[in-house]
Amino acid sequence: MDLGECLKVHDLALRADYEIASKQQDFFFELDAMDHLKSFIADCDRQTDVAKKSLADSQKEISAEVAAKAEKVHELNEEIGKLLAKAEQLGAEGNVEESQKVMDEVEKTRIRKREAEEIYRSSMPASSFQQQKLRVCEVCSAYLGLHDNDRRLADHFGGKLHLGFIEIREKLDELKVFLLSFSSM
Repeated sequence: MDLGECLKVHDLALRADYEIASKQQDFFFELDAMDHLKSFIADCDRQTDVAKKSLADSQKEISAEVAAKAEKVHELNEEIGKLLAKAEQLGAEGNVEESQKVMDEVEKTRIRKREAEEIYRSSMPASSFQQQKLRVCEVCSAYLGLHDNDRRLADHFGGKLHLGFIEIREKLDELKVFLLSFSSM
């Protein structure tokens, strides 16, 4: 997550001085730290909500498009079934020429069905098709595939961003408890 360079001074000597001074007097830097961590978490939660909404919207679009194309394939299947039944009936009645004409029509309809199936499979953009299989990580707001292999999921859950947000959330909870116990004194 690109946050840019930190504008604070990170000096080990200053940290040591702070730790010594904080034992004698409280400077309430924990409040500043808590506000800073709250803003990180709020940004992450906002990104998670936006990503979830975006995925939900794209899945609705894809679902409508897929349903229309699937319906076309289904209609052609029904038409083939009706034509085959008609051809069989004509053949049983001894009307072979008429039955052959209907079978030719069946072949033409099968070709249209194959084309419709191909359109059904290939017309969806790859990115939209992939989005249909995504979910959002509740901890760090990263996208995860529903069908990701175990190695990929392990890499995510062991990654710096995910572990960093776990640490931030734990530290925020720790500061809340600290400040609650401090305010009750």
